[in-house]
Amino acid sequence: MRKMRTQSAPWRAAAVLASVLLVGGVAACGNSDTGGGGSKDDGKITMGFSQVGAESGWRTANTTSIKDAAAAAGIELKFDDAQQKQENQIKAIRNYIQQKVDVIAFSPVVESGWDTVLKEAKDADIPVILTDRSVDSADKSLYKTFLGSDFVKEGRLAGEWLVEQKKTASGPVNIVELQGNTGAAPANDRKKGFAEAIAANPNLKVIASQPGDFTRAGGKQVMEQFLKANPKIDVLFAHNDDMGLGALEAITAAGKVPGKDITIITVDAVKDGMQALADGKFNFIAECSPLLGPQLMDLAKKVHAGEQVAPRIETEETTFTQAQAKEALPNRKY
Repeated sequence: MRKMRTQSAPWRAAAVLASVLLVGGVAACGNSDTGGGGSKDDGKITMGFSQVGAESGWRTANTTSIKDAAAAAGIELKFDDAQQKQENQIKAIRNYIQQKVDVIAFSPVVESGWDTVLKEAKDADIPVILTDRSVDSADKSLYKTFLGSDFVKEGRLAGEWLVEQKKTASGPVNIVELQGNTGAAPANDRKKGFAEAIAANPNLKVIASQPGDFTRAGGKQVMEQFLKANPKIDVLFAHNDDMGLGALEAITAAGKVPGKDITIITVDAVKDGMQALADGKFNFIAECSPLLGPQLMDLAKKVHAGEQVAPRIETEETTFTQAQAKEALPNRKY
């Protein structure tokens, strides 16, 4: 009996070892299958999205559009709010790379300084889509496409409207400009487009231009400074509605009538801005639609499938006068 037990011990040990190896092999296969992005497991696309922040009504509408569209498209969304800081966005993108998401999308806080992290995403074979704002990377292979507005065109449309309104002006027309955050694509491009357009009339002069960071508080604070430093201001060009709405408070507090004493031109056409235009407090708005979600999700599916997409995809937008704002307001989605 002792001999039989001695012979069976190695057999039992071998059987246990074989079982351990089999289980270990299955576990290893399981880890391999689930190590990638969401689509490797259940066919579902996982998108990592880094948002600029929540600085304006436009940005809030943009975030809502992206979240709603992801849910409707069956895309798992990992969302991060960068709070207006580039370092937060870079950290978020690196986290998405480590998580092996299927697609990364983000709206860059500023234009410069992205090459290193975009190269990391490319090396990890994760396609990147830029939304709303672009980057100035010379290597266009670092991202698949840009989805958003033509900011230069928006600034140009604002300037062309002003040129037409002031074509009979016989003397100087003093303009102040509320810029978006320093280094941001919409701030750079809207400024450029506006300057190009008003160059057609030498009477139109920008006498002060300063960042208001796309916020109402920033717009109010900078406009207060403009009013103190410049006794004669004829026109305000604000790079977004929120800064224009903040400037309204400063203009009113200074005893002036917005829309009459000072012509106000803005960009975005969010509901509060459109209401100010309908009320005659703003004079003209160049639209910049925040409803990019459905287009973004469609692009995510295409790039994930390896399809070729256009390097730049623009959103369809328009402009509004007071009468047009009154007509559009009842059905405005944002």
